[in-house]
Amino acid sequence: MNQVLEKQIRNSFGFNPAVSQHHFMVDIRPSTLDPVYISEHISWDDNVGSCATTLDNRLDGQLRVLLPRVKWDAIADEVGKTLNARLRRQGAGTGQWRPGPNLLRRDLGKELVLLAWALEEADNTLIPAGLANWKGLLPEERWWLYTQTAAASGHATLGRHTGWRMAVRYAITENPLQVNANKPREYYLRALNTGPRTEVDNSNARQDGLFAVAEPAAEGAALPLLAGDEPPAPTKKTTKKKPKTTKTEG
Repeated sequence: MNQVLEKQIRNSFGFNPAVSQHHFMVDIRPSTLDPVYISEHISWDDNVGSCATTLDNRLDGQLRVLLPRVKWDAIADEVGKTLNARLRRQGAGTGQWRPGPNLLRRDLGKELVLLAWALEEADNTLIPAGLANWKGLLPEERWWLYTQTAAASGHATLGRHTGWRMAVRYAITENPLQVNANKPREYYLRALNTGPRTEVDNSNARQDGLFAVAEPAAEGAALPLLAGDEPPAPTKKTTKKKPKTTKTEG
């Protein structure tokens, strides 16, 4: 392995090809007018590193998101701190964003892409709320949302305005989880859980179903269960007994 690739791994966020070759790459171009390219890679070659990125249907090297540079600059430091804090707790080496390709361990890459999907088309004023909401999610919740979104509309340029991609954006940025105590994190996760489980249908009916996340559940209504939830205990129905009436002879 040449020195350039060794340096990429040394400066990466937890990526170790000896453990798993599956990783993500954040390509920060020199020009601030260029977007930041975030791609997913299944393989690693000790001679050439990550494979070339692509916009076709090939999973290895597929571009997941093109994030405007101004938005990347707004989140880069805080995202780096968040990911490094986890790596330190795990006893792993920390990373640092540098111009050019930056490598991330598979799980951390999924979490970053989820945030990028939420912010890519959002108003810049919503970036702080989106970042805070993303940080408020557990890693497992971020992975679950990434998996659902990637399966339905995970291409960098296709499906950006439909299905899970739009639902994630709306839930994380336009409905602040930290600010509105009446709409806690669990509500949005459970509401998203009722979204499409198969390929995204662009019909109005499907879109209306996704936007149901914006409406609070009716009082007393049960939310769909997430994996690991305990079903509520059955409640016994009680019926009021009618008072007996006696006839009087008259």
